[in-house]
Amino acid sequence: MASIPLKKKHLVQRSNFLAQWGMFFKQFVKHPGMIGSVIPSSASLVDAMLADVDWAHTRLFVEYGPGVGTFTQTILDRMHPDAILLAIDLNLDFVAFLEAQIDDPRLRVVHGSAADVRRFIREAGHRQADFILSGIPFSTLPAGVGEAICAETRSVLRPDGAFLVYQYSAYMRRLLSAQFEEIHERVEWRNIPPCRMFTATKREMLAQAA
Repeated sequence: MASIPLKKKHLVQRSNFLAQWGMFFKQFVKHPGMIGSVIPSSASLVDAMLADVDWAHTRLFVEYGPGVGTFTQTILDRMHPDAILLAIDLNLDFVAFLEAQIDDPRLRVVHGSAADVRRFIREAGHRQADFILSGIPFSTLPAGVGEAICAETRSVLRPDGAFLVYQYSAYMRRLLSAQFEEIHERVEWRNIPPCRMFTATKREMLAQAA
């Protein structure tokens, strides 16, 4: 008897995977500059990027460019019951796909630019984010947009909050170093292609005595 629901669960998971991959590939063909790779992120990359998140104390997690939800569902699985995941995407097809695929009251999917993160956080009833994750391909953005996103990101992070970024080039290092006091970089080789991972932490500088 137990084999029947397990089989159905397997079929549902396979169906969701195929739907995600199909949508991801379709959007890559339509908008290659908006998507960093033709292949969705691996489970190893997802785990590595989220390994240092303090889930117990996180109440607002923001995701830039959630796409088909490769990270989104895992974030929801690990988040506190009272936390909110704010997912921001410029692609209306991805927004509609996420809203149709994931039924979780903690998820807020909005259509717009990550450069407007301050407004989206305020509209969600918060003032600061604990962690912000991004897979946006910054090297393909118009001039000045990447800098604006990084500046806005730092401004809305709580003290000791972190900006988690995964990229396929070292371009992001320069943008992060202009805004963040502490940056750690590593590579996840168990991804196609291998992916650079950045953790940029907001440290409030103590005022020096006069």
